[in-house]
Amino acid sequence: MKKETKSVYPPAESRVKVRYAETDQMGVAYYANYFVWFEVGRSQYCNDRGFSYRDMERDSGLFLIVAEAHCRYKNPAKYEDELIIRTTITELTRRTLRFNYAIERADGAAVATGETLHVLINKEGRPSSLPEKYLSLLRQEKAAS
Repeated sequence: MKKETKSVYPPAESRVKVRYAETDQMGVAYYANYFVWFEVGRSQYCNDRGFSYRDMERDSGLFLIVAEAHCRYKNPAKYEDELIIRTTITELTRRTLRFNYAIERADGAAVATGETLHVLINKEGRPSSLPEKYLSLLRQEKAAS
């Protein structure tokens, strides 16, 4: 059994509306879309802290690759449901980041939880260290608006 980890970093919140193209014939969201929504949460988390993935990749030549991904489905997301994605970091080292996600419907019903582990690599595919600039930004409360 996996030990649950609490985040010491504040969460980011994103919202998405389930599109028709993301559902099956019964109007239920296809399971793989949850990982796309996790990515929406990760991007928002970084944006809330003052940078984007694109800028980090361009400026540093480094990339965060997914090494592990897990999702626990609780209730189905359906066509036109508004979903709230709460994203936190539960582990942050110079070479790895572990994001945790909680997705719920706007009515408060839990939809899914999950996590992804990311490893930082350079253009040659070798493990690298996150520059201090990005470590500091990831650790901060939230960028000033």
